[in-house]
Amino acid sequence: MRGTRPDTPPTAAADDGFRPAAPPAWTRWLPFLYTALVLLLEAALHKEWAVSFFLIALPAIAAYAFGPAAVAAFTALAILLEGSLAATAHHLGETHHVTADIATAVVGILATALAAHRRSQERHLVHANSVAEALMRALLRPVPHQVGNVLAACLYRPSEAGTMVGGDLFDIRATRAGERAIIGDVRGKGLPAVRTVAALLGSFRDAAYEAHDLPAVAARLERGLVREAEETRDAELFATAVPIEYDSLAHRVTVANHGHVEPVLISRGRVRTLDGPPALPLGLGRLAAPHAPDGQDRPDGPDGPVARTHPFTRGDVLLLVTDGLVEARDTGGDFYPLVERLRHRFEGRPAPGPADVVDFLNTDLPRHTRTLHDDVAMLAIAPHAPG
Repeated sequence: MRGTRPDTPPTAAADDGFRPAAPPAWTRWLPFLYTALVLLLEAALHKEWAVSFFLIALPAIAAYAFGPAAVAAFTALAILLEGSLAATAHHLGETHHVTADIATAVVGILATALAAHRRSQERHLVHANSVAEALMRALLRPVPHQVGNVLAACLYRPSEAGTMVGGDLFDIRATRAGERAIIGDVRGKGLPAVRTVAALLGSFRDAAYEAHDLPAVAARLERGLVREAEETRDAELFATAVPIEYDSLAHRVTVANHGHVEPVLISRGRVRTLDGPPALPLGLGRLAAPHAPDGQDRPDGPDGPVARTHPFTRGDVLLLVTDGLVEARDTGGDFYPLVERLRHRFEGRPAPGPADVVDFLNTDLPRHTRTLHDDVAMLAIAPHAPG
């Protein structure tokens, strides 16, 4: 999912839609190659072997890659070739050749039914994945090019091609207190993770407009995730997250890191991570402050959400990512060196925009790893005065 420019489509999948994985190309050529091989063997060994009997397997081979109509055509072709080869050898009316034709027809009927069932299952899979993808699109709404006083760009790359169902999340809102954003990664995969993402984003979208400061936002997220854990009866439910708040008047950004990947700041030709006090992931805050009254926001400090402010002015870019990016491995097993790659690209150069940073990572990551084992999400923002 991308929001780098106003005319950019919201998702990479939006252009093509979900499609089931196509069978390998060699499976489409296999029936033809198999038929050619049988004919060559028949020409070479027709006196010693009834090689044409191998054509009984042709419909089953075709069923791997073709639909029911094509499989039926291959069945007819197999029976026609068997009859032609038997007639050439003057054995057309012999019992064993007739039996082979009947066996080919039976295999063809079963293979045709199998191909029809496979096509039906593919359509069902497309429908189920389309529903799941629509749900994720409703949750991870496209980020506009400009949100309040910041420019924004985002990217979502699922680990499984053709599906958007995952546990990564991001959002940004313009509020009276400033621009508030979040990026996070919930525990788990599949539809259970989607439910947790929905709960966490719902809590954030309410808290972003109502909470008086960023620690209060984090406290609301904590309580929302605890309620979700109680409803799902999952005592180990948690999410790593980084909620942030940008104050355009004070030219600063406030960050509260809850066990997530550290944000990266590109400022005045330098690239550095914004380290902060350690904090437990959301949903586990009760372990650090079990004495805090239920229903109250825990204060900022050792017993509650911890926030730290940093200067954030025109020309700066703040990058938030999920661990699917920094934990992507190359063929040698090395993690993706996020900060080093950003320094190589942007350090000592004119200030980039959020879209420049996201576009660079979107093209640079595939050079590092061919296979993603976890979803990748990123959100980049930069100060921008309205008008």
